[in-house]
Amino acid sequence: MNALWFRRDLRLTDNYAMYALENELEYDKKADWFAFYHVDPVFLEEKCLHHHYFFQQVRAFERECREKGITLHFIYGSRPFQTLLSAVPELSAVYFNEDEAAWEAERDKAIQDYLHENGVQTYAYPDAHFHHSGDVMKKDGSPYKIFTPYFRAWQMLPKPRPYPCCLERFQQRQADPDLQDTHERALQEMDTFDAAMNREASPISESEAIQKMNTFIHEDLSNYENSRDIPAEEATSRLSPLIKTGRLSVRTIYSALEPYVEQGSSAAQKYLAELAWRDFYNMIHAHFPDLKKKEMNEKYRNMQWEYQENQWERWKNGMTGFPFVDAAMRQLNSEGWLHNRGRMAAASFLVKDYHIDWKLGEDYFRRQLIDYDPSSNAGGWQWTASTGSDAAPYFRVFSPVRQSKRFDPDGIYIKTHVPELNHVPVRFIHEPWKMDDAAAEKAACLPGHDYPLPDVTHKTAAQQAIEMFKGDRNV
Repeated sequence: MNALWFRRDLRLTDNYAMYALENELEYDKKADWFAFYHVDPVFLEEKCLHHHYFFQQVRAFERECREKGITLHFIYGSRPFQTLLSAVPELSAVYFNEDEAAWEAERDKAIQDYLHENGVQTYAYPDAHFHHSGDVMKKDGSPYKIFTPYFRAWQMLPKPRPYPCCLERFQQRQADPDLQDTHERALQEMDTFDAAMNREASPISESEAIQKMNTFIHEDLSNYENSRDIPAEEATSRLSPLIKTGRLSVRTIYSALEPYVEQGSSAAQKYLAELAWRDFYNMIHAHFPDLKKKEMNEKYRNMQWEYQENQWERWKNGMTGFPFVDAAMRQLNSEGWLHNRGRMAAASFLVKDYHIDWKLGEDYFRRQLIDYDPSSNAGGWQWTASTGSDAAPYFRVFSPVRQSKRFDPDGIYIKTHVPELNHVPVRFIHEPWKMDDAAAEKAACLPGHDYPLPDVTHKTAAQQAIEMFKGDRNV
């Protein structure tokens, strides 16, 4: 009996492991199979937006499977494969899509070793990215550390095509393992988790994910290049949560995008580069497994970071007194998603204005982002903190006011997420602390009362950060 292990690949089309299993079913007419998803109690214990969104997609996927004649079994517990082998002693093989980076890769290796010791074959496939972490390397076999030459080499490789899956074959060859008890326990625990979160669900079906992709590529792509940096505009694809959960495959996206790339569309090329960054950071993470825990640049591993609880709370809650940063953090906390310009501005402020360790910010984003990807998130934070691969130079410090004026000139994004500034005139929206009493009264927003005053002077804080990186304040 074969098992198909779903993980972050919650779809029944263009799924590499599913495609491989179908080939086995076609080859061996007597073979059967079943599908399962492991509900790990560790992820249910941590109540956060990231986990809530993911489990909502899991539940939606299970319903879709049912509607299409596929049974998705849930296995609950910290030792899923002991449960699986106990309930299904005739298990012969497990098919799944691999993880390459850090502890996820170590977990997969340990599971494979355990199954092999118990006579079960495993078949793992690269599915989440275009290319395996070892596919795009320098001529000397070492990994790239700069994105631009990586992207040039990445573009030269042919891109994999979507993998077709015949659901009828899967429907006809399903096994019926005795997993009812663990399935029911998983459902109960997920229900308890949902109740504790007390948050409206926002799952999206696989067909809706594909429709969302088509709308962006065929209708909105032309506006992407010029407006992608403006957070007040709906100019980005918003596909990242669907890619993260596997509701949408990068191969499917490329298949729809390719005609525009071939036509020479600069917008398509720009979007393709964003997809390539995922591969790049996955490659970095696979070769540098401590990406989330340690600065890639060794000379910054003894930074004398500061930490003040009140500043940490102000940053998390969007109460720094800098409207653009606060709008970004409030969007993150309310939506579980954050425009990339907001991600960079908020991250830079934490590191280079508050001088708080980037690893704390990375972990906060982990909990809040519904599109959280460990490689991209850690890589992005190290880029902003000037400690990682192809990072911004340490003397490049984002000005929260300049970012605000440049990318939200009319304050539309700010007013969307910081309602206490709704009536502040444009000339003060980026620096509300400059309002005089008359302007503040008219705007019904008294700085320091209705909206916080900044507790740092950006120019001074930025210079202190530069001194830290130069070594003047290192340990």
